[in-house]
Amino acid sequence: MSANLLRSLSIMDGQPLHQTHLRGAGDASSPRSTPVFDSNISPLQVFVQAKKNINDIFVDIEAYLKETVHFVDEKNIQAEILSLEDKDTIKEHVKKVGGIREVLKRDHMKVVFFGRTSNGKSTVINAMLRDKILPSGIGHTTSCFLQVEGSETPNESYLILENSTERRSVQSVSQLAHALCKEKLTESSLVRVFWPKEKCPLLRDDVVFVDSPGIDVSPNLDEWIDKYCLDADVFVLVSNAESTLMLTEKNFFHKVSNQISKPNIFILNNRWDASASEIDFVDQVRAQHMERASDFLVSELKVVAKEQVGERIFFTSAKEVLQARLQEQKGLPLSSGALAEGFQIRYFEFQDFERKFEECISKSAVQTKFQQHSHRGKSIAGETKTIMEKIFVASQNLRSQKTMLRKELWDKIDFTDKQLQLLTHEMKDKIRQMVEDVECKVSKALSEEIRRLGVLVDEFHAPFHPDPLVLNVYKKELHSYVESGLGSNLRARLSTALAMNMESSQKEMTERMSALVAPDKQNFNASMLPRREPFEVLYRLNCDNLCGDFREDIAFKFSFGINALMKRFFGGGYFTSRGKLAQEGPSRGLPQPISPLGPPPELAPFYTSGNDDWSIVSRIAVASITSQGTMGGLLLAGFLMKTVGWRVIVVTGILYGGLYMYERLTWTNKAKEREFKRQYVDHATKKLRLIVDLTSANCSHQVQQELSSTFARLCHLVDSSTSEMEQEMKQLESEIQKLEELTASSKLLKNKANYLISELDMFDSAYLSEKKQ
Repeated sequence: MSANLLRSLSIMDGQPLHQTHLRGAGDASSPRSTPVFDSNISPLQVFVQAKKNINDIFVDIEAYLKETVHFVDEKNIQAEILSLEDKDTIKEHVKKVGGIREVLKRDHMKVVFFGRTSNGKSTVINAMLRDKILPSGIGHTTSCFLQVEGSETPNESYLILENSTERRSVQSVSQLAHALCKEKLTESSLVRVFWPKEKCPLLRDDVVFVDSPGIDVSPNLDEWIDKYCLDADVFVLVSNAESTLMLTEKNFFHKVSNQISKPNIFILNNRWDASASEIDFVDQVRAQHMERASDFLVSELKVVAKEQVGERIFFTSAKEVLQARLQEQKGLPLSSGALAEGFQIRYFEFQDFERKFEECISKSAVQTKFQQHSHRGKSIAGETKTIMEKIFVASQNLRSQKTMLRKELWDKIDFTDKQLQLLTHEMKDKIRQMVEDVECKVSKALSEEIRRLGVLVDEFHAPFHPDPLVLNVYKKELHSYVESGLGSNLRARLSTALAMNMESSQKEMTERMSALVAPDKQNFNASMLPRREPFEVLYRLNCDNLCGDFREDIAFKFSFGINALMKRFFGGGYFTSRGKLAQEGPSRGLPQPISPLGPPPELAPFYTSGNDDWSIVSRIAVASITSQGTMGGLLLAGFLMKTVGWRVIVVTGILYGGLYMYERLTWTNKAKEREFKRQYVDHATKKLRLIVDLTSANCSHQVQQELSSTFARLCHLVDSSTSEMEQEMKQLESEIQKLEELTASSKLLKNKANYLISELDMFDSAYLSEKKQ
């Protein structure tokens, strides 16, 4: 008895190995966990749990990638952090994972049965499925490929022809797939049979069985391999134990081995119940079949090691096993019915075949179906992690740069504010000093020009005539001339130095203020700069209004007349032609106002500026003489004739009359003009002296206004630059906040990628490591 058979005998009779489950598998809602392996559980459950586990992982990977795409699109990440190529890579990963998930949903353990006609391939499948599903019988029975898989619809069985979606009754499979059926199907066509999973544990564990026509009835072996064998996990060669391994069977598997690296092949020597009639040679025949099969697998195909070949070759009777299991479903003992001797041994060896088949197909399917997906999942998660790492590092570096820029900007704003305050105080003091200096210089220069006013007036050469109308025009022109002359003289004396001082001060303001402005803002606009033309002070004297009250007195007055003589001797006043005493004032012929505290108007002519009694008496006497008329003159003449003689009086009278005639003849328009200018100079001098302080204050105010205006425009420019820096700082703060969010999100997504990679590593360790093989 073989070692396989002895191991089979230790298995509990009638207990299907595939009905047990992995401990800790849980339902779909339970968290994934590393499975705990047990030697008594069905190996097929490893594939089921592995498939569920890796499907759950790829659900998480797909959700993670969608979250990453949403993160990339929502954040609108700039190109310097995330390139367009990386963004496209993430979106491509979403499509790849979607494709992998679709493949994973369809992944199952696929076993394909091959053999010569009537070797019992369909019966073996029926025995494993514990029901008579596929057509079987003597002769050439199966005419096409039959694929048996679990139905997702409970308690529903149906079949679908190739290139069709129509569901047919499963009872028709015996006719459609039978070689004797009138509705012929090609040998390479496929009929998919869907059988309820609850009726067959193997189908529940995602095993798919493929039955094939006899490999000795068709030359299309290469087409079969390409179409049905490349994704198979296990091949079962069903041979007839009543004959030996044929060359046709060997050639087919040689072709399979050429296209698939080390295919998993089981050799099932079916119809071994025939050995019950030849008890004497049973061991020799078994040894013969074992030797030929072992040599084929080890030496020819080289798909299994010599020490393991015993686990790939089995001797059983599928017909007996199917019959026994159908009896068991009816509640009858396994051994009921007409069974050949040694049935129990063959039955246990069939169970041993099922166990080894389950272990092999589970390991093979996990490796072939999930290893590549796990590798691709790691690659996708790793590439996405690398992209998130790039985003994390780039956003962190950019955040550090912008934080430093924000600090520098804040320091510059603070420095600008403090410097502007200091500079404002300094410029105010400088403007005040300059204003005081200008006021002093203008006052001094104007006073000097007032003292030289006579020279200026003498240089006025407009036509003069004593006619009142002409004289009014003359006065207006003189007013304009004096104002223009004084203004030009003041400009000549002050403007050059003042303009240089102004330009120097404005240049200093501009240079010092420009140091507080950002380098890219130092190119001032023309409207913000001080004016280019030199500053010029406007000296507004307004002589027309100032001297508008001037009244000239150019009537002829004899120098040695009584009034003139009396003025010389008595001072303070003189007698008019009407005999009244007039006060001396700036305008001759104009009576001066009497103080409110002085004598009454009727006594005013008798008051003089002197206080001596002689002056008062003399004036009263003169007034008395003049008021007496001829009588007084006669008395005076008589007095003089007695005193000095008539000759002296005549000579004196001739000289006095000659002098009078000379002065009267020389009193021309020129003399009148000189007298007019003298009177105008006296009057204008007094008036101008009254406005010296006002004019100097006005000029200093112009300077102050110009400098203050320049400084205000420069301050406005600095304020504008400061406002721009504050706005830029707000923008930087907003960008820094976004970068912080970007850094945190990319770090979280990077950690999620690490978690997914660790999940796949745990999956590899649980299902794909060498220790689990």
